[in-house]
Amino acid sequence: MPSSIPPLPGLTRYTRWDLVPDGLQTKTMLARQGLKPGADPVGQVLYHGNSYAPLYEVTAAVPKRRVSPAQRAVLDRARELQYQCRRCGFLGEEPLGKGRFCDPCRYAMTLWEQHHQAQLLARELVADPAAVLLVVDVEPDSLPEAQGVALVGVRDRQVLYAAEAGEYGSPERGAVLDRLDVLLAGRRVVEEPDFMGPHSRYPHALLRLPNSGPVVSGRDPLHPWAAPSSAANDSVTRIWAGWFGWTDRHSSTTACAPWEWSGDTPMPWSRSLDLAADGQSMAGLLHRIADGTEPVWERAAWTLDGYGVGLAEGSA
Repeated sequence: MPSSIPPLPGLTRYTRWDLVPDGLQTKTMLARQGLKPGADPVGQVLYHGNSYAPLYEVTAAVPKRRVSPAQRAVLDRARELQYQCRRCGFLGEEPLGKGRFCDPCRYAMTLWEQHHQAQLLARELVADPAAVLLVVDVEPDSLPEAQGVALVGVRDRQVLYAAEAGEYGSPERGAVLDRLDVLLAGRRVVEEPDFMGPHSRYPHALLRLPNSGPVVSGRDPLHPWAAPSSAANDSVTRIWAGWFGWTDRHSSTTACAPWEWSGDTPMPWSRSLDLAADGQSMAGLLHRIADGTEPVWERAAWTLDGYGVGLAEGSA
C-alpha cells in the first residue's frame, strides 16, 4: 500500500470530517450498509494527515451484489487452501504464502526442483547436435603422454577428437589449442567438473600453469570454450549433483557432488587415462538422466516422506 494517497483533481477537498456535508460517505462507509457507489465521487476527505478518500452520494448508491451460496463455498475453500500444504495436506495456523508448502515440503520441493531442472537441461543437451563434451586431463605430475584432451558428441556419443595435450608452452600444446578453437566454434561446450572438481580436469587448465594464481572469471577472449570460475559452460558434475539430490547436511537446500566430502557414493562415470572413453561415459550419464533411468540418492529429500517426487502439472 502507498504511504499516502494524493487528492483527486477537480474535486472539493474537506480537511476535517466535521466539514463533510450530510449525505456523502466513503466506499467503506457504504459497504458497511450493504451498498456500493452508483456514481462518480463528488468530493474527498483528508484522513491520516496525508491521504484523501473519495466521497460518494448516499442517494446514488446501489445495493452490493449478494454472494451466492456456491460462490461463498468457493471463496471459503480458497481461504482454507491458503493454510493447507498442497503437497502433504498439513494445515497451518498462518497462511503458507507463495507455493503453499509447509516447511518440510518446501525443503523437499526445493531439492526436487533442482532435480527436475537437471533433467530438463540433460534433455536439452542430448537433443542438441552442437553439444559436445570437452574432457581434459593435464595433471602436471603425470607423464606427457598421460596428459590429453578429447571431444565427444553428447547426442551420438561419437569421439570427434582425441590427442595428447603436450606440455604447457610447447608447440604440441599450441597445436591442440588451435585445433580446439576450430572444432569448438559454434559448439555448446559441456565440461566435466564443477567448482569443486580437480583443477587438472578443467578446460582452462590447458591455458595456464597450475597454481599460477587466480584467473579472471568468464570466457577466455582467445579461447571462448575455456571459462574459468563461472557457469558459462554446463558441467556434468553439476547436472548429476542436481539430479542425484545428495546434500552434505540435513538443512542444506543445495544439492552437491557427494564424493567431495564422502567416498561412500561412487562416481557414475569413469575418470581414467582414456579421456575419450570418459567422455562417452559422461554422455551416457546425460542420456540416462534425460530419460529418467539414472538412480537418485536413496535419501533424497523428496523420496523420504511418501508424498512423491513432485506435483502434477497444473496441480492446485
